[in-house]
Amino acid sequence: MSDFYDALETRSPEQREADFMASLPLQIAHAQQRSSAFAEILKGVDASRITSRAALATLPVTRKSELLERQAAHRPRQIFGGFNAIDPGHDMPRLFASPGPIYEPESRRPDYWRMARSMYAAGFRAGELVHNCFSYHFVPAGSMMETGAHALGCTVFPGGTGQTEQQVQAMADLHPTAYVGTPSFLKIIVEKAWEMGVKLPSLSKAMVSGEAFPPSLCQWMREHGIDAYQSYGTADLGLIAYETSAREGLVLDEGVIVEIVRPGTGDPVPEGEVGELVVTTLNPDYPLIRFGTGDLSAFMPGQCPTGRTNARIKGWMGRADQATKVRGMFVHAKQVAEVVRRFPQIVKARLVVTGEMANDQMQLLIETVETAPGFAQQVVDALREITKLRGEVQMVAPGSLPNDGKVVEDARSYQ
Repeated sequence: MSDFYDALETRSPEQREADFMASLPLQIAHAQQRSSAFAEILKGVDASRITSRAALATLPVTRKSELLERQAAHRPRQIFGGFNAIDPGHDMPRLFASPGPIYEPESRRPDYWRMARSMYAAGFRAGELVHNCFSYHFVPAGSMMETGAHALGCTVFPGGTGQTEQQVQAMADLHPTAYVGTPSFLKIIVEKAWEMGVKLPSLSKAMVSGEAFPPSLCQWMREHGIDAYQSYGTADLGLIAYETSAREGLVLDEGVIVEIVRPGTGDPVPEGEVGELVVTTLNPDYPLIRFGTGDLSAFMPGQCPTGRTNARIKGWMGRADQATKVRGMFVHAKQVAEVVRRFPQIVKARLVVTGEMANDQMQLLIETVETAPGFAQQVVDALREITKLRGEVQMVAPGSLPNDGKVVEDARSYQ
C-alpha cells in the first residue's frame, strides 16, 4: 500500500509549479466568466498573462471581511455575493453558514473540500470506521470530514459535538478506528471514558483541526494509544495544508496556490518570514483568487522527509488582520503598509502603541539604512497624514524587528 495519496504529492517542484502556472490563467478566466464578483474585482485583467507568481502578486487580495461585505450587500439576490461559479440546486446539494454570517457552497464534486489527502497522511484507510465529532449544523466542518472519509472508502459515524457520555458509549459499541474533531474534545472523551470505566482499545488514530494542537497534547494522545495529526483548512477554501508522519510543519495541499504576504498588503515576503496566508484555489465551483485568510504563517525551507515534495508551512501562527484603537481611532496594518509604500528606503515597519489609559503613545519602528537629514520627519508627517494621529519614528537596522508577522503591536498596560 502506497505511503502517498496520489502521484501529485511526489511531483518534482518544477513540474508542480509548471502545472500550477498552466492552470492559473484558466482558473482566473473561469472566475471572471462565471463569478460576477471576480468579473468586477479582476476587471481589465488579461488572464492569459497571469502565468507566474510575480504576475499573480499584481492581482488584488480579497479578504474575508470583503467577502462578508459583498455577500451582505447582495442578499437575497446573490447568497454568496457573486463569488460562486455554480448555483444552488442540482449542482449544490448543501450550503453552510460560518459566523458573520458568511455562506459557503458545497458542490456534488467528490471530496469537494479535498480532506481525503490529509486523512490518508494521518493513516486513515478504506474500510475503517471514522467517528466524526465536528459539527454537522450551520458550519461545514462535519461535511468536510465526512466527504473526505467517504472518498477514502471509510464509514462515518456522525457524532457531532457535545454529549460526551453518549460519544464514549458509541465508541465502546462501534469500535471506531479513527476520530476526527478538535483535539480538546478528543481529550475530553478519553478522560470521560476513564471516569466511566470504559475502555476504547479500537481508537488508534485521529485527524484533528479547528484549534491549536501543541506538542504536549500530541504526546498525551500517543501515551493513550492514539496517533493524532493535524490539518489546516477553512470553510471558504477547504484543505490548505496537513501534517505528515515526519511532524515537521504542514505540507501544502495539491489543489491550492499559496502565497505569504506582508499583513495589510498583497506583497509576498521572503521565504521564512512570517506573513498572511493568501490562497488561490483551483476549485472551479468556488474559484477564490488571492483570498486572504487572515492567518499568519511562514514557509519552511526544504522538503518533507516523507518524500512529499510540496512546500511546507509552519502552521497557524496568529492573526494577520491587526488593528488597535489609539485615542479613539482605529489604526490598521494596511495604514502602516501605506506609509512603507511611500518610502522605498523602508525595508520593514512595526507600529508599537504604548501608554496607560488615555495616555496613548504611538511609535513607528522602521528598518532602514537611510541617513539623510529630515528623512525621519518625512515619515512622521506621512504617518500623521495617513492615520490622522501623531506618532514618533525610530529607525533601526535591517533585521532588527521580530519575525512574528506583527505590523501593529498593542503594548499598552491595561492593569
